[in-house]
Amino acid sequence: MLHVSIAPDIIFHIAGFPISNTFLTSVIFLILSVIVMVYFQLKKNDRSSSLVFFIHYCMNGLHNLFSPILKEKTVMFFPFLSALFIFVLFSNWLGLLPGVGSIIIEQGERSVPLLKAATADLNTTLSLAIIVFLVIQGAGMYSLGVSGYLSKFISFKGPIAFFTGILETISEFSKIISFAFRLFGNIFAGEVLLVVIAFLVPILAPFPFLLLEVFVGFIQALVFAMLTAVFINLAVTPHH
Repeated sequence: MLHVSIAPDIIFHIAGFPISNTFLTSVIFLILSVIVMVYFQLKKNDRSSSLVFFIHYCMNGLHNLFSPILKEKTVMFFPFLSALFIFVLFSNWLGLLPGVGSIIIEQGERSVPLLKAATADLNTTLSLAIIVFLVIQGAGMYSLGVSGYLSKFISFKGPIAFFTGILETISEFSKIISFAFRLFGNIFAGEVLLVVIAFLVPILAPFPFLLLEVFVGFIQALVFAMLTAVFINLAVTPHH
């Protein structure tokens, strides 16, 4: 039976707290991340480790991507941006692994997938967007001071400056919607496409679309992180 659902499916409850399939996927990713992090810390000086070399290579590549945007502030924001990129990237890719979306459990008269990509859940992308929004505002206030940063949105120097501040405020809050729905829409649409293709033509036909979604997942993670870097840079730059 073809199962497509915008909302995440609740798998079970812990002390009354509902655990959805997207949350469960996020927890699995978190556990794997901690394991890799511990291994990296133990082996970071071991030049013979391929995994350590690969992680160093990827981190250097990410740093080189962000440094032209943030320049001397890259060191301050790189841990957040790299963590954001990695979480979004692997959340996108986890939805493409065998078993994710295809392992079905029965819940009464319903059949629901046990696992689902976290970024195919609007709750996740909205949470990420709010976190990014708060970091942007915090970075601006830290760099320019609270009054200096808020003067961008609240100005009584004249009617034009006042209405420009209102437009800036609307634009700032619209970033939450833009971040959340762009990521959710692309990943959810890709999952639906793969499910439909696999349901209609289960042999070989889904493979090209799977490769396409691997590429899309990477691009969406890169766009999410790069836009965050750009908006942080705009927030910490003095305005005139």
